[in-house]
Amino acid sequence: MSGSAEVEDLLRASAPRVLGALVRRYGDFDLCEDAVQEALIAAARQWPGDGVPDNPRGWLLTVAGRRYVDLVRAEAARRRREDAVALATPDSALLARAADESADGDRDDSLALLFLCCHPELSPPSRIALTLRAVGGLTTAQIAAAFLVPEATMAQRISRAKQTIRAAGGGFELTAGEDRAARLAEVRHVLYLVFNEGYTASGGEDLTAPALSTEAIRLTRLLLRLVPEDTETAGLLALMLLTDARRPARTGPHGELVPLAEQDRGSWDGALIAEGVELLGRTLPLGRVGPYQLQAAIAAVHDEAESAEVTDWPQVLALYELLERTGPNPMITLNRAVAVAMVHGPAAGLELLDDLAGDKRLARHHRLLATRAHLLELLGRGEEAALAYREAARRATSAPERRHLTERARRLG
Repeated sequence: MSGSAEVEDLLRASAPRVLGALVRRYGDFDLCEDAVQEALIAAARQWPGDGVPDNPRGWLLTVAGRRYVDLVRAEAARRRREDAVALATPDSALLARAADESADGDRDDSLALLFLCCHPELSPPSRIALTLRAVGGLTTAQIAAAFLVPEATMAQRISRAKQTIRAAGGGFELTAGEDRAARLAEVRHVLYLVFNEGYTASGGEDLTAPALSTEAIRLTRLLLRLVPEDTETAGLLALMLLTDARRPARTGPHGELVPLAEQDRGSWDGALIAEGVELLGRTLPLGRVGPYQLQAAIAAVHDEAESAEVTDWPQVLALYELLERTGPNPMITLNRAVAVAMVHGPAAGLELLDDLAGDKRLARHHRLLATRAHLLELLGRGEEAALAYREAARRATSAPERRHLTERARRLG
């Protein structure tokens, strides 16, 4: 295997295990992460031409271990720690141990690494950035490009995140009990946010950022492998698969947004739908049903309908009502309003939207106005609908969404 794409896949899969081994050995997340990133860059440059080593992880551990020692020695302000590392692990022993895969056995510290990247002291954007870099193996430049920010800005965000972890005394031990459940929920939420940004980019000229949604799916597969008993992680993966299956039909030939009801369902990814449905079918009977499983069930209803006209809207509505009871959220209520409109008529849906207008979290969101415009259009109130579409377009930050809403308004005159 020597192709650049295959090498990139191997490096991303190896990144968390290599970093986990270094952090467990030395305890310094900041310098270990920098060392592993440099080892990944070196491999990305060297392996496509020279071929993948017989022991890829051992190679990465060796190079990262060397770089870690270099970084420690470069830190004049941390002379005592440098001396401790030198005394505890002479260079020859360090390199021999790093090169020997059996020194670390088959231990996989990926879950501990995910927990560390989603430290409670970090803001959601910082958790996302650190997870994509440390666990995903993405470079700072790649993450910055995906989130449409300058590389320097993203580098500062990642640096501050690592400083926060250091100041908070972030350990590398897996928590237990309620703390473990809470941290696992934070990890799931970060992966959910990454996927959503990939599926519908919050800004820019493109509707989607496929690299992000693909990476979120890959990391969620990794998480489920690490916690196979966790039904909500399985539900999250099913939700991602069932949602991402529609991505090929979400845009037209010129990148324009295509609404769900107008999509060519024949271009949906049947393999992803089948995998998501099968996973959900295995998961739902196993225990308490959480919000990710319920969202996946809603996605499955849409995906299994042969056309928009035969969608089982009463079932969708029932699932949204159950989802709203598990954790009230204005965006869930917004989606439930659409289901109410499809079951009980647009006027009933508009009543729910009137209540949402007072919620500060959603009052000025373009999707509230876009949904109102759609329901007004269904009621035949074209002039009011056009005004709502235009205002929604004005507030939208995504160029494809803005163009779509403007076109809807234009059609109504």
